[in-house]
Amino acid sequence: MINKIFDSLQAAVADVHDGATVMIGGFGTAGMPSELIDALIAQGARNLTIVNNNAGNGDVGLAALLKAKRVRKIICSFPRQTDSYVFDALYRAGEIELELVPQGNLAERIRAAGAGIGGFFTPTGYGTKLAEGKETRLIDGRHYVLEAPLPADFALIKAHRGDRWGNLVYRKTARNFGPIMASAAKVAIAQVSEVVPLGALDPEVIVTPGIFVQRVIEVKQAAHDVQFTGQAA
Repeated sequence: MINKIFDSLQAAVADVHDGATVMIGGFGTAGMPSELIDALIAQGARNLTIVNNNAGNGDVGLAALLKAKRVRKIICSFPRQTDSYVFDALYRAGEIELELVPQGNLAERIRAAGAGIGGFFTPTGYGTKLAEGKETRLIDGRHYVLEAPLPADFALIKAHRGDRWGNLVYRKTARNFGPIMASAAKVAIAQVSEVVPLGALDPEVIVTPGIFVQRVIEVKQAAHDVQFTGQAA
């Protein structure tokens, strides 16, 4: 019987190893798997490469992981929002490496890894420092830059509901990077607000099929959701 449900957050992240590349879902705080991140902090893995849209908010979630100095490098598109002071201090002190990727390129690099695509040409970034050292090509009169796929060892994502096979549905904008990160990682770990019986999810609304998810952990009332928004996501 296929059963991907884990009994604890700690067990779900127990094998994240030092030096791993870990994708973390979320667009700001929307869809950020904060409880999984807390478990990863407690687990103790170090020298991580983190792939995320931004670089943490305040002192919780991804920012807490950065503050614990467990991250060697972050690959993201938007590291400088007003409350990204943890990342800002680490970067200015030379204690973290940054790879800046335009948001569309970031999403497509992740998607390409999940789809088995060896690379893609994009006009975004051509003629800038972001294109230095990369192959360029003139296609139909327009200049393009070759971008590589971006895979990961683990993905920590958040969904609204899931079943024991790992099928997932999301809540509104909390969906963001979750589906493509699940497909691009060797091990996708999903934090869900509710585990439902098989058949309870309409196949027409399942966004992430269970084939892309290896572990599911139920967090009924995520404390960080209430802290950020006053309600559960």
